[in-house]
Amino acid sequence: MNKRWYVYILECKDKSFYTGMTNDIERRISEHNNTVKGAKSLRGKKPVKLIYQEVFNTQTEARKREAAIKNWKRKYKLELIAK
Repeated sequence: MNKRWYVYILECKDKSFYTGMTNDIERRISEHNNTVKGAKSLRGKKPVKLIYQEVFNTQTEARKREAAIKNWKRKYKLELIAK
């Protein structure tokens, strides 16, 4: 069975963005909001909400895209989200 990989952007309570990657998007967002397994950088910024996602067939593709988006300025992320 081929797993699907997701690159996602979350909007935090303080309106900042968080970009991540997972193979189970519902589980990961729940972890970010409800457990200590969420990213340390999101502490104090919860709740978070999913505002964008892309689907990839391989982890490698998703990892490359996540790295690219993380390096973007906020205005470029807003343009991506708006599409």
